Amino acid sequence: MLSKRMENLHPYVPGEQPKDRVYIKLNANENPYPPSPKVIEAVRQAAKKHPEKLGLYPDPDSNELKEAIADMLNKSGGVLSRANLEGGKKNGSGAIVSPSEFDKIPFVVTPEMIYAGNGSDEVLSFVFYAFFDSDRKLVLPEHTYSFYPVYGGFYDIPLAKIPLKEDWTLDKEKMLETANSEGSGIIFANPNAPTSIGLSRDQVREMIKKAPADKVFVVDEAYVDFGGESCIPLLAEFQNLVIVRTTSKSLCGAGQRLGYLVANKELVQAVTTVKNSLNHFPIDFLAQQAGIAACRDAGYYVKCAQNVAFERDEFIDFLREKGWFVLDSQTNFVFCKKDGVSGEEAYKKIKEEGILVRHFATPGIEEYLRITIGTHEQMQALRAVMEEM
Repeated sequence: MLSKRMENLHPYVPGEQPKDRVYIKLNANENPYPPSPKVIEAVRQAAKKHPEKLGLYPDPDSNELKEAIADMLNKSGGVLSRANLEGGKKNGSGAIVSPSEFDKIPFVVTPEMIYAGNGSDEVLSFVFYAFFDSDRKLVLPEHTYSFYPVYGGFYDIPLAKIPLKEDWTLDKEKMLETANSEGSGIIFANPNAPTSIGLSRDQVREMIKKAPADKVFVVDEAYVDFGGESCIPLLAEFQNLVIVRTTSKSLCGAGQRLGYLVANKELVQAVTTVKNSLNHFPIDFLAQQAGIAACRDAGYYVKCAQNVAFERDEFIDFLREKGWFVLDSQTNFVFCKKDGVSGEEAYKKIKEEGILVRHFATPGIEEYLRITIGTHEQMQALRAVMEEM
């Protein structure tokens, strides 16, 4: 009764969603802070003043949302944790945002360069469908976002998984060698997950120069706002570059399901064609209002990203003092292990104390934990548990 396509499906396994008790949840790379109060008010007012719109189809192209996203990127430079704030409240809300000198984008990002979708996972799905084929292998790191192999199976796209180097960085040379021999595209998260390490913009630039120019080069920037280097400026140089981003991490919006990509207009139109062939109305009315309000209060999220980055660096120092091996991080999580304590054992011990972290049974990373950075209070609770381990 099942199609042959089902044989290649290996569903994504998300972070544990507890049901039996209340945990401190540091296992899914969610942001520990709530959305901006302006987002809550915007959603409340939209439902109150325009209840009729809940019964009508939303804007299929999310035009106002794309305008807000483009404006936020231009003002922040695409990396919130390094953006400058002027004025506003203590929590950053209402502040004037400007990019750091390092992150300034050398052109104006326009709404036509944005595609907005129902979470970056849906955006990635459309990217896979639009740009990769079943007749050649898509190149990606062996350890990266685990949804990429899921989509490979879903769309019958063969994969060339390139092992990471011993220092956990991407093997750029091997990835390029394979891409050129296969005549295929490349995709990776930058900073990478679950390793938390990122390539510099210059390193990505050199990769794109040497990659097949007629194939799409995808950089997934889900975590870049916490300290990575955005590749948006490279869109002025490369027509085959696609950058995928999300509101789930730095914009405190995992529950809203909003993602987007930034690329040249032709590639955006290709993804839009895929969307219109599957679901003409992907983003609901209230989610669009939430996304617009979030982008317009970027100062609040700059402060959240800075808080997360500060807690992350403090936590890394703590772990290293306690004998843990921790990779440097440009994300909202850390990747760590301790000799003499298995990854599974550490995960279970921490869970017994009411805190969830992520443990992967995947060979090669099974001794590691991926720990999301929470609030100061949450991280203090976790330190107390790990102090005794």
